[in-house]
Amino acid sequence: MSVLLWCLLIAGLLPILAKAPVVYFQNRDRGYDNKHPRAQQQRLTGIGARAVAGHYNAYEAFPLFAAAVLATLATDAVTERSIQLAVAFIVLRVTYHVLYLLNADKLRSLVWFFALLCPVLMLAQLAIKF
Repeated sequence: MSVLLWCLLIAGLLPILAKAPVVYFQNRDRGYDNKHPRAQQQRLTGIGARAVAGHYNAYEAFPLFAAAVLATLATDAVTERSIQLAVAFIVLRVTYHVLYLLNADKLRSLVWFFALLCPVLMLAQLAIKF
């Protein structure tokens, strides 16, 4: 169970960690505009714009994963497979963000799909069991 909780914590922190490259590119763009950071983010291009998109996508990916982990824990249905899927989700999401920054669009999309499958399979496993 603790592995699932660690994965949930890490997944919750991924959007915040994904902000680091955004801040870096904002600082390169005439300094960080703390009064209007979203407007500045919209002006970023290239790798900076991809960093912003990856940051936002990390927030988008979290709810389904959190629901899958919490449902697994609430139903006391922790299995080796659910743990493997949770760890795979974290690894794939980190890989996804790196690929986003590197502009590897097709590989990034494939990794996104496999990351999406992780919580879907976790929930499907529960649906079949109950």
